[in-house]
Amino acid sequence: MMTTGPGDKARANARRLRTAMTDAEKHLWREIRAHRLAGLGFRRQHPVGPYILDFVCLSGRLVVEVDGGQHYAPAGMARDGRRDAYLRSQGFRVLRFSNLDVLGNLQGVLETILEAVARDHCNATGLIPGAGEGGEGDGTGRAGSPDDVTDREP
Repeated sequence: MMTTGPGDKARANARRLRTAMTDAEKHLWREIRAHRLAGLGFRRQHPVGPYILDFVCLSGRLVVEVDGGQHYAPAGMARDGRRDAYLRSQGFRVLRFSNLDVLGNLQGVLETILEAVARDHCNATGLIPGAGEGGEGDGTGRAGSPDDVTDREP
């Protein structure tokens, strides 16, 4: 019998990772779970191809990764580059935030996620009516624009 999607091993690994989330991942998950962020549906520790993604909005084709210090070492950056290239080839956009971004500037991280989804997907679907019309805050202190969050400082 032929199977599609992630195998049993990938599902088991994803399940294990869901129970061992970092503090930053837990912090972000509280804000985006159960369609809390503008009605967007996110999954956590979700397998896509050979990778398990921290968070993914399948309808918006958006991946959100929360990175610890190992991701900023040369080997980690190289692995992430290959992973991001694969995900882009599958039609996903990848946003990366450091643990410090999430823990110290959660509102900016959430705004960046919303901007990315609104720009890439929602203008055509109307998924987030009124996105970009203002609201709380003036956008200062953002974690970075959706165009540059995959860039890392040395």
